[in-house]
Amino acid sequence: MVGTAAVVMAAVPMVIVAIFVVFGWVYRLRSGQANTSVSLKGKTIIVTGASAGIGKEAARDFARRGARVIMACRNLQKASKVASDIEASTGSKSVVVRELDTSSLSSVRSFAARILAEERRLDVLVLNAGIGGPAERVLTSDNLELTMATNHFGHFLLANLLLGLLKDSQPSRVVVVASMAHNGVKTLDIENLNFKHEGSFKTMKAYSQTKACNILFARQLAAMLKDSGMVDSLFLS
Repeated sequence: MVGTAAVVMAAVPMVIVAIFVVFGWVYRLRSGQANTSVSLKGKTIIVTGASAGIGKEAARDFARRGARVIMACRNLQKASKVASDIEASTGSKSVVVRELDTSSLSSVRSFAARILAEERRLDVLVLNAGIGGPAERVLTSDNLELTMATNHFGHFLLANLLLGLLKDSQPSRVVVVASMAHNGVKTLDIENLNFKHEGSFKTMKAYSQTKACNILFARQLAAMLKDSGMVDSLFLS
């Protein structure tokens, strides 16, 4: 019995690895891939959180198709390296980096002010930046819970500050990157989005409710922009 148990336990890691391999294979088959060749020449596109993941590859694709891409990132050194890599791989000379920390409302305002001062048009705003969430409740300098500030409040403010420029650049688009993780919350406690009640903070719940807020914001924005000539898109990762 001991020998059998040992064999079973030894096989467990292999089974787990196999499950993840199969899951990854199925996910890859079912996931869409952007392979359009539609030209974006003359378009200006902002991508927040463009130094890694979805944001990085979106920025690369936009640059490949001729857009002027503004990478809005917190870490300028990292973003500059990514921008150089994107230009090298696409041949684009129109990838720029601007500082933006969506967890800071003052940073959002400064970024928006610079965009409004420097840019004549804005065709697409991709609200992508986000964090998974800290293990414990962390407050920003604005006294907001870090996950909610980064993933939702900052983007909400940014979209509103740039809405005028987007409208002037019609047809334009706002893309909100959300997640299936929104299913982690069934209801939103509007009075406790910052987990101000002692002991109420949970990392996954914090992340899930930011994604739920992203979706609700996208829906409301779509309703507001229905007859404006702008398009509001929701992307679930």
